[in-house]
Amino acid sequence: MADQQRIHPVPDADPERSPRPTAPLVPRGSFRSEKGDPEQPTPFPAPLRRTIPYSPSKPPKKRSCCGRCVCCTCCFLFFLIVAIAASAGILYLVFRPKIPKYSVDSLRITQLNLDNANSLSATFNVNITARNPNKKIGIYYEGGSNLSVFYAGTKLCEGSLPKFYQGHRNTTVLSVDLSGQTDNASGLMQSLQAQQQTGTIPLNLRVKVPVKLKVGKLKLMKWKFLVKCRVNVDSLRQDNVIRVRDSSCKFRFRL
Repeated sequence: MADQQRIHPVPDADPERSPRPTAPLVPRGSFRSEKGDPEQPTPFPAPLRRTIPYSPSKPPKKRSCCGRCVCCTCCFLFFLIVAIAASAGILYLVFRPKIPKYSVDSLRITQLNLDNANSLSATFNVNITARNPNKKIGIYYEGGSNLSVFYAGTKLCEGSLPKFYQGHRNTTVLSVDLSGQTDNASGLMQSLQAQQQTGTIPLNLRVKVPVKLKVGKLKLMKWKFLVKCRVNVDSLRQDNVIRVRDSSCKFRFRL
């Protein structure tokens, strides 16, 4: 029988004598390895966020033709007002308009009597002074004016101013004839007679006259002058010199 082969264990090599690696597995100064950087913590997964369902935004509404027309009209009116205001300011600075002045100078009564039917007839003549203080503005007094005399709210008589042109810085004295008739005036006549005893009778004059202003060489549209005068006289006797104690007039105008 052949000799059986014997297996003899070979002792491990001396670790001190085992060859060392010539190059480091990890470069010097580097702390990374195949398992990651040990000094940095492992990042945690991002927290779960609740997703918001997507809803598409609505398309912008289109403006209607009516809305655009209103917007354009408002813009046009705004610029028109600004242009008118600027023009008025320039005209004011150039022409320096001033308000006309009026005063009642004298009053004469040719008739004031009560007939058998209790109807009061009155005929007055009034002298009014009109002053235009403007240097560059003339005044055309047009037809259709009205001048009325009132006592205690009752109209005694009325008339109209003549048509004329008043130039720059001009003073004009107007003589106006007034007449009127008041029915059921017995009480009014008694009040007038009692007021004459005091020596002061208050009368109200109201003037409405359409005018046109001439600014430079330009003739403007028609305006209406409104003048209210309060006049205190000493008596209302016929064919007598009536003295005007005092008078005050207020002026305003409108288109």
